[in-house]
Formats: sequence, C-alpha cells, structure tokens
Amino acid sequence: MNNSADLPPARSQPLSLLTKLAYGIGDFGPALTANIYIFFLFVFLVSVAGLNPGLAGSILLIGNIWDAVNDPMVGVLSDRTESRWGRRLPWIFWGAIPFGVTFFLQWIVPTTNQWILFAYYLLISILSNTFYTIVNLPYTALTAELTENYNERTSLNSFRFSFSLIGGVAALALAFTVFGAVQDSGQQYLIIGALGGLLSTFPLLLCVFGIREAALAADRHRVATTSNSEEIPLLDQFKIAFSNRPFLFVIGIYLCAWLAFQNTAAILPFFVVNYMKLSSQVSTLAAIAVQVTALMALPIWTYVSRRVGKQWTFIFGTGIWMIGQIGLWFLRPGETGLIYPLAILVGLGVSTAYLIPWSMLPDVVELDELNTGQRREGIFYGFMTLAQKVCRGVGLFLIGLALRQTGFKESVAGQPIPEQPPAALEAVHWVTAILPIFLLLVSVILVYFYPITREVYDGILLRLHERKHGKGSVDK
Repeated sequence: MNNSADLPPARSQPLSLLTKLAYGIGDFGPALTANIYIFFLFVFLVSVAGLNPGLAGSILLIGNIWDAVNDPMVGVLSDRTESRWGRRLPWIFWGAIPFGVTFFLQWIVPTTNQWILFAYYLLISILSNTFYTIVNLPYTALTAELTENYNERTSLNSFRFSFSLIGGVAALALAFTVFGAVQDSGQQYLIIGALGGLLSTFPLLLCVFGIREAALAADRHRVATTSNSEEIPLLDQFKIAFSNRPFLFVIGIYLCAWLAFQNTAAILPFFVVNYMKLSSQVSTLAAIAVQVTALMALPIWTYVSRRVGKQWTFIFGTGIWMIGQIGLWFLRPGETGLIYPLAILVGLGVSTAYLIPWSMLPDVVELDELNTGQRREGIFYGFMTLAQKVCRGVGLFLIGLALRQTGFKESVAGQPIPEQPPAALEAVHWVTAILPIFLLLVSVILVYFYPITREVYDGILLRLHERKHGKGSVDK
C-alpha cells in the first residue's frame, strides 16, 4: 500500500473558483440543447415537419429505449477508460463536435413523406442522444471525483446548474429572437439548430481544458487510494447498483421531479396557444421566467441546504412548485397577467429539482465504494442520465398519445391555428397542471425517506478514510 505522504492532496479540500467556473460551463451546451428539445422539438415535429403527434412521440420513446443500453454502456466504458487525460476528459473532448453536428441535423425537414421523415428523425434522435451521453455522462461523473466534501459537492453542483440554467435561458432567448426576426417557420428552426450546435460545442472544450489539472489530480488520487479489488462483471455491476437502496431513492426522486417539469415544458406551448388563446411569445416568456427564477434561486437553495440539509430543502422547494401548478389549474383563457407570477413559483421549485438529486448522487457513489472497494461513478451517473432522457422521451410519447386519442389537430405551417375539440383542450389542461402535482407528491415522499443524511454520510466517509489509510478494520 502507498504511504499516505505520497498520495495526492485529499479531495476534501475546497476547489478553486476557477475550477468551479470551468466545471460549471461544461453543462451550458447540453442544457441549451436539452431545453430547445424540451420546449420546441415536439412542436417542430408536429407543426413544421408535419408528423402526426403519435409518430412524433414515438420517435422520442424509441430513442430512449436505445438509451437504456447506451447510457449504462458509456458509463461502464468511461469507468474503465485509461488514458493520460484520465477516465472522463477524452469522452468529452472527442464527443463535443459530433454532439453539435447531430443537434443541427435534428432541425432539417428533408421530405414531406411521413415514413421517410419518421425514419430520418428516429436515426438522428438515436445519434443525438448517443453523443449527448458521450459528452454529458462523463462530465456529470466528475462531480463525485473532483471533491468528496459533502457541502463542497452541493457548491460544485450549484455552479454546474447555474450554467445549466443560463443555457436554458440562452436557448429560450435564442428561440425568442429568431422567431421575432424570421417569418418562415422552417428557416426559424434551421437557424436555431445551426446556432445551437455551435453554442453547445465550444463550452465543452473550454471545460475540458479548464478542469484538466484538477481532474487529473483527482484521477491520480483515485488510482493511489482505491483498493485493487477484482473487476466486477458488467451484469453484476448493474445488480449491485440496483441493490443500492439510496440509489433507488435518488432515481425515483429525479424521475418524478423531472417528468413533472419536462411534461409541463413540452405541453406549455399547446396550453398557452390552444387552451389560453394567447400568442406563442407568451409561452416563451413564461418559460424564460421559470428558468431565470430557477437560476436566481440556486444560491439561496444552496445556503438553505447547508442549514437544514438536502431533504428539507427539496421539500420546501417542491411545496412552492406545487402551489404554482395549482394556480395553473385555475387559469382561464385570456388571463395573461397571472401566468408570469405562477411561472416564478414553478421556477423556485424547479431550482431544487436541478440541485438536490444530483447533490445526493455522489453520496451514493461513496456508499458503493465502501461496499465494493471500487469507484464506479460512471454506472450510477449513466442511470441518472438515462432517467433524464426517459423523462423526456416517455413524457413526450404520452403527450403525443393523449393528444392523438383526443383528436388534437396538428398545425400546418402558414395556415391559421386550427380550432381544437373540447376533449383535446381538456387533456392539455390536465397534463399541464394536475399530472405534475401527483408526480411531485411522490418525489416528496421519496425524499423524506432518503436514508443518507449528513450524519450518515460523515460516517461513510470516515470508514472509507480508515480503509484507505489502513487505520483499523471497516465493519460492514
């Protein structure tokens, strides 16, 4: 065993401001593309490309079925990567440009034939999701590697999600600007795709070079202190991950909170335009209000988390979010003024959904290391990234199915907005307001019973320290 004097500095030391900024900017590009997908992809496929809602939703669902293989596979492969740039950075560096290119290809309308369009968008969806995983999963796994300090991880995630929310605001601002400057709907989305692809690529490269030294130091520390246990077969790794009880809680919390958010985001344009009888600009401005509020609330929730813990922070934020959702239920057509205050309430809660589940996940990784002797951030972050995509894909599939079954009429570019049947409008109303409340209640129950408190985590860290430095046995 290595002498402790020869080991790299412990990851419990505070990270520099520049390292946190460089790490944070790495989530700008994925957040920008994800928000454009969440708010506009379904509308684009139905109203511009001309796909019926059922086929449009199916594209995203099938893409996420592929992610069920792709995400854990990339997670395991990044865990096993050995290079002079460590385990994670090569994936981000080499995946950045293909990530931007495949995002752009999503906004081309190559034909009017329904089945050729379906095949094209399905292929691009699979490629785009794959490269999203290649850059984003190793990036998120670095949270647990760069620091093992309980509060420092919340701080690091605060920087990450600040840039994530800035990316979300930038996505909506980009769309708002292009929609106002360009009249042709096909050209609008083509420009958004081109600019979005460029803006999503370069921050990833800046991140790689900005955190290189800190990431390599963390990787040397991992090599020097992690026990040389026998490699665990892939299937057994999956079994271990899903036998990790706190991890199941985190996945459940994240799934419910993000399914609530992404369903609301995807249905919002239909709610504003078709149900509320307002302009699409109101929908975009409301979405910007959510993202800006979530961004401004991040440092507040980070402070609250230090004071009362992660669980109660999430519960407080989600309670505010549900008040906003209840308000959406009572809105009636034409009531423009109340949309923005309700968007602010929702944004306050969405901020905790960004921050808290991802701050819990590194604690799960430490528990897994205590139980197995291996650091396997990739596989846990792989399943979290998969959960994020499942929220988007399954949510949009269900929305598309509900709209199709209730007779929703897709728009045709250049034509007036069609009058929708009452059943379709009621489906939009329920999916916008009531479904998210149910999902958020489930997430609150799960977070209340989440077993890794601050005290439990401190005990895990102490036992890991004793094991790594040979100071006594570790009782299981």
